[in-house]
Amino acid sequence: MAANALPAGHAVQEYRIEKLLGVGGFGLTYLAIDQNLGLKVALKEYLPGEFALRGPDQSIVPRSEESAETFDWGKRRFLDESRTVASFRHPNIVRVMRFFEASGSAYMVMEFVEGASLPEWILRRRPLPESQLAGLLRPLLEGLEVVHRAGYMHRDIKPANIYMRDDDSPVLIDFGSARQKSAELTAVVSPGYAPFEQYHTQGKQGPWSDLYALGGVLYWIITGNPPHEAAARIRKDTMPPAVQAGDRKAYRSEFLAAIDWALMPNEDERPQSVQQWRDALLGPAAAPTPRTERLQQAPAMPATDPALLKSLETELAQHLGPITTMVVKNAAKKAGSQAELVQLLASELPDAARAAFEKRFSGGSQPVSRPNTVEPATVLAASRFPAAVLERAEQRLAEYIGAVARIVVKRAAVKARDEAELYLLIADEIDDKAEKKAFIRQAVSISGKP
Repeated sequence: MAANALPAGHAVQEYRIEKLLGVGGFGLTYLAIDQNLGLKVALKEYLPGEFALRGPDQSIVPRSEESAETFDWGKRRFLDESRTVASFRHPNIVRVMRFFEASGSAYMVMEFVEGASLPEWILRRRPLPESQLAGLLRPLLEGLEVVHRAGYMHRDIKPANIYMRDDDSPVLIDFGSARQKSAELTAVVSPGYAPFEQYHTQGKQGPWSDLYALGGVLYWIITGNPPHEAAARIRKDTMPPAVQAGDRKAYRSEFLAAIDWALMPNEDERPQSVQQWRDALLGPAAAPTPRTERLQQAPAMPATDPALLKSLETELAQHLGPITTMVVKNAAKKAGSQAELVQLLASELPDAARAAFEKRFSGGSQPVSRPNTVEPATVLAASRFPAAVLERAEQRLAEYIGAVARIVVKRAAVKARDEAELYLLIADEIDDKAEKKAFIRQAVSISGKP
């Protein structure tokens, strides 16, 4: 057991620690019990050992004043990861049920997957025939396609980040390095699986980068050896190609050639999309059927009592202001039941107001888990303004209206033509006239106008 791990029996909000599951450079993952629902969950705790330590009361604090800024930056990244994964909806992507801050740190609540990691699972199953490997690959490709369509990349696909359920279905986990294509991209390197463009911050990263990594996983499965490091393949590539190293009796030459295509050192020479690679690996008939694609979308909301929607709007208006009607309307389109509608709307509220809201509208039962969804406005906003501009606006507006500033800024960014207009739009959410006037002065100064 890690020296810094929480002891069995310790409670973090409603989650009781059962045992430690894993230790990473930036945190610990526990098996925990949701005491409200009696449900096993995986609870991930942000605890970067280099920058933080656990106090006598089990809270997390930076090691020094010098490390506090780095600790806080990492915590924001941790919450960004949680928010990112919570926005994905696919049975073969790990499901984030909730995330929150507590005890000086941050926590992510995920489904607990019964099974084993891919390296453990495959030990007694090699050699894996192509038909079985294709069955494993299809759902992973469908899940990865959901990620890419949302404008994100995983950036750390490797055998250890693929988990196999007891029914032999795969789950893609650990989105700690996931980023939007438009965001600033850091170097992320898992030797053998990271493409060369991820070795430096200026690399041309995209869906083809994830395909390289997944191609590396297939290479490892069929040969028993991890691919050579991408950096070592640039000048002189000495790695035996899959068409030579793979068993030609067990795998079609087209299948092996498609693996080599994904593993091309030059990103421009690789398949550029999941669909393009899937067609080469498995044939065009292997693409998701219309039914599969429909299952990837949120179910339509059944007819909802107008009185309920009105009550929800009234309650939310105290916190969200003028955007409340739009928020409720959008959530009602996505939700498949009243319980899911309550979950979606609760995720828009500050932490202090969520429990009471859930208790009132879930029929008096215990609070339900809260997935946080990313609105389409999030992707549009990121395409119109640099991330730093949006973050600065969120921070300034949050001084006046709190955590809901994130939602307001994202939606205003879709309409605004420039940064000055963005500030003018979001200023409407400030009730106090003097404060609103001061806020608008900021917008004028940003635009450079007198």
